[in-house]
Amino acid sequence: MKKIFFYVIVFFTTVLVAQPNSEVFLFDIKIDEGNIELINQRNISNNVGYDNQPSFYNDNIVLFSSTRNGQTDIAKYNIRDNEMSYISDTPQGSEYSPLKVPGKKAISAIRLDENGKQLLYRYDYKTGKSDVLIEDLVIGYHVWFSKDVVLSSVLDEDNLSLVSTFLKEGKSYKFQKKIGRSLHTIPNSKLVSYISKENENEWQIKSVDPLSGATSIIINTIPKAEDMCWHINGTIFMPKGNTIYKFNPKTDMDWSVLH
Repeated sequence: MKKIFFYVIVFFTTVLVAQPNSEVFLFDIKIDEGNIELINQRNISNNVGYDNQPSFYNDNIVLFSSTRNGQTDIAKYNIRDNEMSYISDTPQGSEYSPLKVPGKKAISAIRLDENGKQLLYRYDYKTGKSDVLIEDLVIGYHVWFSKDVVLSSVLDEDNLSLVSTFLKEGKSYKFQKKIGRSLHTIPNSKLVSYISKENENEWQIKSVDPLSGATSIIINTIPKAEDMCWHINGTIFMPKGNTIYKFNPKTDMDWSVLH
């Protein structure tokens, strides 16, 4: 049986002094008799400069960070209409890692102001108006576990630490030091995946329960790779260089090449 899904990926073209020149590409994922194939590649950013950190707002809208006028704003791409537009316009700072806020017509994103202040903000989807979500943590990357719980990679001395924040209670708990930037909810579970770098020579993809802090090893990463995402069927996609690898914890023993 053939099934088609969407998948977004970032391609880096040249390296600049400040940030890489990158583009966001959208693919269809074709699944036929268990075989996965990436098809129908298209560039949805088409912008000189930094375009990165894509995520789906819904089945039709892709969010990502995009540079314009010397700053990085929250952009959105409408798949059906093939149109890109901007949600935020923040002269005093730049936004990164936009995600949909569960249960609300809003987006969360990391904002780095010109004065060096870095906080997690919430943005209204229609107006772009913003307010601070978490005031006491320097968050580098984040993922929503529920409408009240955020799991983050927090700047902690020279590393990133795994922190779970309970918004209603206003409390945060550190679960682990030395982690990577990739945080994702695991399909059909109540867990989140993250990259553990406790062993400098052998990074691991682990799962964590954001409520209790209990962790478990899923698999070692592709050597020195830390960006990944999950397909709804439970397959992990992990790129390195010009290759995308795949691994399904339920059916596979090791990584194999997808594309």
